[in-house]
Amino acid sequence: MLEHIIELILPTIISACELMGIFVVTVSALIAFWRYCKGLVTHHPCNIKFDLANGLATSLEFKMAAEILKTVMVRDLNELLVLGAVILLRALLSLLIHFEMKGQE
Repeated sequence: MLEHIIELILPTIISACELMGIFVVTVSALIAFWRYCKGLVTHHPCNIKFDLANGLATSLEFKMAAEILKTVMVRDLNELLVLGAVILLRALLSLLIHFEMKGQE
C-alpha cells in the first residue's frame, strides 16, 4: 500500500524539484544578464559572476534533491550505478561552483 502511494506521488515530487532547479537557473541567468547589460550602459562594475554562481549552486541543490528522491525508485543495480554517477557529477559541479564563489569573494 505505502509502496504504491510512493510510486504514485514520487514522480510528481521529483519533477517539481527538477522544475524548481530549472526555474532558479533561468531567473539567475536573466538577472545576471540584466545586471551585465546595465553595467555596460552605466559603466558601473558589478559582480555578476558571484550572483550567477550562487544561482547555479542553488539550482544544483534542487537537482540533487531530485536525484536523491530517485534512489527510492531504483529497481536494479544498473539504474543505481547510473544514478550514482549523476549524483557524483552534480556534487563535483556543486563543489567547483563553491570554490569559484569563494574565489570571487
